Amino acid sequence: MQAEVDAKNTELDVVREEVDSILSSALAADPFVDLEALRTVAQHPPFGRSDLETPLPAPVPHAAREEPTYHEPPVPHGLAGMFGFKKKYAAAVAVAWAEFEQQHSAWEAEVAALPMAQLHQMQEHQRGEKTRQEQLQLARQAYRAQCEAREAASAQVNSALDHLIQGLAVGTPEAVEEYVGMVLGGSEYPESFVVDHDFSYDGASKELALTCTVPPPDALPAEHQFKYQRSKDEISASVLPLKAQRDRYTAAVLQVALRMLHEVFVADRGAHIQTIALTVQTEGLHSATGLMRGATLVGVAAERSSFLTFDLKKVVPSATLHHLGGVVSKNPFDMVGIDPSKGVRGV
Repeated sequence: MQAEVDAKNTELDVVREEVDSILSSALAADPFVDLEALRTVAQHPPFGRSDLETPLPAPVPHAAREEPTYHEPPVPHGLAGMFGFKKKYAAAVAVAWAEFEQQHSAWEAEVAALPMAQLHQMQEHQRGEKTRQEQLQLARQAYRAQCEAREAASAQVNSALDHLIQGLAVGTPEAVEEYVGMVLGGSEYPESFVVDHDFSYDGASKELALTCTVPPPDALPAEHQFKYQRSKDEISASVLPLKAQRDRYTAAVLQVALRMLHEVFVADRGAHIQTIALTVQTEGLHSATGLMRGATLVGVAAERSSFLTFDLKKVVPSATLHHLGGVVSKNPFDMVGIDPSKGVRGV
């Protein structure tokens, strides 16, 4: 139980650290996307049927066994040659000769059949070798097709990249929007505070209209600390004071606003975007009605030339947004929206 408490408190600390550093963590990284580094080269795996590349070994030709020879029975000696043993010997010779003739006939039949057996052996080897070559050809064709598909996919990616680079060089709206999408899409926010975005670019005015959606206030943990009560053998949690909850959520929203402006302006090295009209909104349960509602929490417009002179490591986000003439909700935690009639420039 104590280990579980420790893990929960560690998780709370991590979430607070990540949310409180939404802006500072972005300032430590370069949001620029190097398009040239995105070029791809098709990577081909080794040919997977190398076993088919080796010809089948030639079979050892069938050969006839050694020709059988006749061996006469041993001749009886001494007394063994008397008393009728000559007849018995003659009978043994007849039996031995008959067996030899039978064995020799069988051997002759084997020798006669040998050429046909060798032919069948050779034909079987040829069929196997033909099958191997056909399978090898099919495998190589499939491998070449796969390699060509990878090459085509790589070429398509690089062609699209060339098109984007060329468009971005002259500032076409489509290219600028695609690049901004890559910049913001690569911006990693804490899992507890995921930010979505939508935007459009006006090439004539060089203004980016950017809307980002932040999580509702209840996305952040309200717990201050977890404790294990031994007497009750249970885990309890103390709740953060409401002011602390309000302050953390408000700070996160304002940091998101500055982070969005910073990442877009810094990543846009071609200076295609001269102004950003930014709104920060959220959607969640309204505490008074229990119904889902949306609210715009920040509206601000920033000029590239002035914003890039700011040292965001030292600013107070609320003061920076006020300096830019932005409009900020009086109570983001309760999803009190700004007056939409004033627009992002506060007029």
